[in-house]
Amino acid sequence: MTPAHAAIEQRDASSLAQGYSRGIRTMEILSIVAFVLLESALAYRVATSDFTTAWIIAAALVVGYVLADFISGVVHWAGDTWGSTELPIVGRAFIRPFREHHVDEKAITRHDFVETNGNNCLVSLPVALAALLIPHSNAWLLLGSALLGAMILWVMATNQFHKWSHQEAPPRLVIWAQQAHLILPPDHHHVHHTAPFNAYYCITVGWMNKPLAMVGFFPRMERLITGVTGMLPRRDDIGEKAAEALIETALNDEHTTVPQVALL
Repeated sequence: MTPAHAAIEQRDASSLAQGYSRGIRTMEILSIVAFVLLESALAYRVATSDFTTAWIIAAALVVGYVLADFISGVVHWAGDTWGSTELPIVGRAFIRPFREHHVDEKAITRHDFVETNGNNCLVSLPVALAALLIPHSNAWLLLGSALLGAMILWVMATNQFHKWSHQEAPPRLVIWAQQAHLILPPDHHHVHHTAPFNAYYCITVGWMNKPLAMVGFFPRMERLITGVTGMLPRRDDIGEKAAEALIETALNDEHTTVPQVALL
C-alpha cells in the first residue's frame, strides 16, 4: 500500500476549530502589539545608524526573505509532523492550526488578521528583542541586526502570504506577485496539500522547496528523529496506518524525497 492510497484518518474540522480559545486570541493580540513595537524600534535604530547604507538594507531584506522561507518550512514541517493537539499550551496554540489546515484548508481564509498572524508574531518576539539589543558599533553588527529584523518581518508575513494562496479572489496586486513567484503561488502550494501532505513545506515564497526536496532534507530529518526517539511522523495528522505506510515507503526507497508527488 502506498502512502497516497493508505487510509488517512484525520480529526473533525469543527472540533479543531473550537480549540481556538479566548486565551489564545488574547495572547496573539498582545504578541502583535509587542512585535510592532520591537520592529518599529529596530527600524528607527537602523535608519539612524551611521553605518546604514542602501546595500545593507537591500541585503538584509533579500537574505532575510530566503531565510524566512527556509524557517517557514522547518516550522511547518515540525507542526505537521510531530506532536499532538492534546499537548498543553503548545498543542492548542501551535499544533492545532496545522491539523485544522489539512482537514479544512479553506479555514485560513476565514481567519481575521489576528488569528492569521498572531502565532508568527509570538514566536518572533525573542528574535526581535535580540536584534534590537545588538550594538550598531560597526557595519557588520548593523547588518546582523537588520538581517534578523528583516527575517522576522517576512516570518510575520508568511501566514498572510499563505492565506492569500488559498483565497479564491485575492487582491489584484497579490495575484501579480503570486504569478511572478514573489510570494507563495497557489499552484506551487497545492503540492503540499496532496495526500499525504509531506512535501513543499516552505510557505513564505516557496523558493526553498525544490532544493530541500532534491536533497531529501525533511525525510532525512524524520528518519533521524524516528531512529533516536521511536516517534512516528504524522501519526496525529493522518492516522497511524497511513503514517506507518508512509514511513515504510520512505525506508524502502532511500532516494524517494517526495513520494507520489511530482516536483514543480
